[in-house]
Amino acid sequence: MKKIRTALISVYYKTGIDQIVTLLKAQGVQIYSTGGTYDFIHKLDPTVKTVESLTSYPSILGGRVKTLHPKVFGGILGRTGLESDQREMAQYEIPSFDLVIVDLYPFEETVASTDDASAIIEKIDIGGISLIRAGAKNFNDVLIVPSRKHYEELIQLLETQGGETSLDDRRRFACYAFAESSHYDSAIYRWFARDDEHRELRICESGATTLRYGENPHQKGVFYGDLDALFEKLHGKELSYNNLLDLEAGLTLIREFDTPTFAILKHNNPCGIACRQTVREAYMAALAGDPVSAFGGVLVCNRPIDLDAAEEINKLFIEVIIAPGYEPGVLDLLFTKKNRVVLRLKEDQYNGFTVKTALNGYLVEDRDLHTESIDDFNVVTKAAPSRAEVKDMIFANKVVKHSRSNAITLAKDQQLLASGIGQTSRVDALRQAIEKARSFGFDLHGAVLASDAFFPFDDCVKLAHEAGITAIVQPGGSVRDQESIDCCDQYDICMVFTGYRHFKH
Repeated sequence: MKKIRTALISVYYKTGIDQIVTLLKAQGVQIYSTGGTYDFIHKLDPTVKTVESLTSYPSILGGRVKTLHPKVFGGILGRTGLESDQREMAQYEIPSFDLVIVDLYPFEETVASTDDASAIIEKIDIGGISLIRAGAKNFNDVLIVPSRKHYEELIQLLETQGGETSLDDRRRFACYAFAESSHYDSAIYRWFARDDEHRELRICESGATTLRYGENPHQKGVFYGDLDALFEKLHGKELSYNNLLDLEAGLTLIREFDTPTFAILKHNNPCGIACRQTVREAYMAALAGDPVSAFGGVLVCNRPIDLDAAEEINKLFIEVIIAPGYEPGVLDLLFTKKNRVVLRLKEDQYNGFTVKTALNGYLVEDRDLHTESIDDFNVVTKAAPSRAEVKDMIFANKVVKHSRSNAITLAKDQQLLASGIGQTSRVDALRQAIEKARSFGFDLHGAVLASDAFFPFDDCVKLAHEAGITAIVQPGGSVRDQESIDCCDQYDICMVFTGYRHFKH
């Protein structure tokens, strides 16, 4: 155990530091501080000393240089167990710091709030990050507190251990320190490399949430990120690894739609989705698309849930529901199932890129943010789509974009009738979709078909005709495109090419 006798405090945000200063003062700790932090602490502890009184140098260059001095870093890096270090510290009158508390300039907050490069540059902390690294390196002698998020743990140590710290305490806080410094430097790197297509991969996320398990119970699972910024958990058991994947799939899908839309997800695929005038109507139409797969699914809606919709939803066993809000009386109803997870969407946030592990490295790509509109439709057949068919083709094409390849979706009247997903051949995906639609009683006459990639042969057109499908939207690009076009003309089916493939694996 090591007694804290001298502390150095240099923080950007002062919130929470008052309780720490009060405890340190009561324990007889001599505090050194800088600038605005000194002014704040002096009101609580008049015995606080300025760093300038130690270094005999003022803060210079507009505050860019305050703590960068041998008397400061010598006091942090000096090893109590090394006689030569102690001799030099005595020679140069360098006090030993037992505790260093830092809260860095808010670089990421600044990047999020402005495009002013000069303002962003000024929020790159130099002295603070150096203090953190020095304190962490000398954890044998120094307790380094690298961020205000660790204040509570420090306060607990001060209260329960009488101002003493163990080696395990100091090593643990050193680990926090290097996590903080690596995250901070990664954020700075990403800003500098934002326009570099071949930038190195730097991902550093704080806030590890241990999940119940991974994809399967025998696998461990952890989520890194800030779920609280995305949604508020109102009720239910802890979210699972698979829940989070379904939420990712559902939220990326639902943001494609502006009108009231309800989607039901299962294993990252939409098994039901519909656009309607009311939330209840949208839910009922989505459920009709595949009432079997909907059992145990994840529900996503882009409108607040009203009581009429909630009464229908409550009849189904679901894992998770997320919406931007819930009208009066709805939560009381949804909370009747103790394990049902109810989430309120705060802000639809997403990264502009995706990352997957592959082989002995990582695959990184831009997120697929292109959504085709009528302007992208190139009619390649003699028959042209009607206004209703165009509307349904846009709907179906959005859904197939978010379905696992090979994927086919069938839709009519802004409702997913069925989909064929994850098949190794496109014609098998279509067969699966047709069979599912018929099993749930849908009439496919007048329905539209969307494909995530081109037709390699005309067999899909023939199957579509036999089922009664009258319009097809697909990327085009096959060397046999003309065969599919000719087949459509033979059966009076209209077909449009978009020029955009939407593989999803």
